[in-house]
Amino acid sequence: MLTRRQTLTYGLAGFTPLSSHAQKTSDEYPSKQISLVVSYSPGGNVDLRARMLGVATAKTLGVPVIVENKPGANGNIGHEYVARSTPDGYTLVLATMGPMAVSSFVYPKLGFDPEASFQPIVLIEKAPMVLVTRADKPFKTLKELIEFGQKNPNQLTFGNAGSGSAHHLAAELFMQSVGIRGLSVPYKGGSQAATALLSGEIDALFEQSYAAVPSVQTGKVRALAVTAEKRLTSLPSIPTMIELGYPKVVVHNWLGLAAPKQTPTHVIQKLNQVFNQALAQPDIRDKITTPGNIVGSGTPDEFKTFILSERRKWAPIVKSLNIKPE
Repeated sequence: MLTRRQTLTYGLAGFTPLSSHAQKTSDEYPSKQISLVVSYSPGGNVDLRARMLGVATAKTLGVPVIVENKPGANGNIGHEYVARSTPDGYTLVLATMGPMAVSSFVYPKLGFDPEASFQPIVLIEKAPMVLVTRADKPFKTLKELIEFGQKNPNQLTFGNAGSGSAHHLAAELFMQSVGIRGLSVPYKGGSQAATALLSGEIDALFEQSYAAVPSVQTGKVRALAVTAEKRLTSLPSIPTMIELGYPKVVVHNWLGLAAPKQTPTHVIQKLNQVFNQALAQPDIRDKITTPGNIVGSGTPDEFKTFILSERRKWAPIVKSLNIKPE
């Protein structure tokens, strides 16, 4: 676990000292540094995105924007920390799919309410899933994989990054939609699931786009379909599940920005404007889209509606699987 001093030092990538700091008063927003809480360890996709946006938004806001990592309990610890913070706009969370759309259906006692504890600000990024198999597997098309699963119940194995992960839920939604019974095999993280695929332990994996694209491009794995609404610019030859006749299999592992409930409206609007401006910068857009992800944007209400739609999508699947905390 990082010490407070280490956390601040690691987060100073977002610091942009400006002479205007001294001129700000306590009545203005912002008048002091802002903390972006990342509910996962340093070095992951959420952490990297937070640091990139911290640098960009600090320049516009005129105050330091630092990253604080508070990992644990599949992201729930960091989200609870922010939910209990003062609603003044100085402690924000990189809100993610697990804690915001899944955890309340898995954990009997959660320290926050995804709907009542937060004020959504903006959707930052969506990471579609790519259904991949090892290159030497006999499934050259999605149709062939489905036919195998239909003829061989409980023989097709799908790896995942743990019960309730985006990998797991995507596979379960897929199997329900196409009418096959397969086996979900949990691993301790996406990298271990990817290793299991390459070693032949499992038949298939719904991998996050930014992790799948390099392996597809080098020929280590074969991509059969993507779960986005449109084809990915990074994998233009791979069809979507929608194109192949399965419109319900649209899955994104996503992240956005949220503040504690009761944060003043003018603060939410200010942050929404600044982060939308950052997401419109060409270099930031390139860093999000090059590995296969989709740039977010929009209003606080649009992000709130998106979160609610995700909760409605995953609630029945999580409950039907009776997923419990690991």
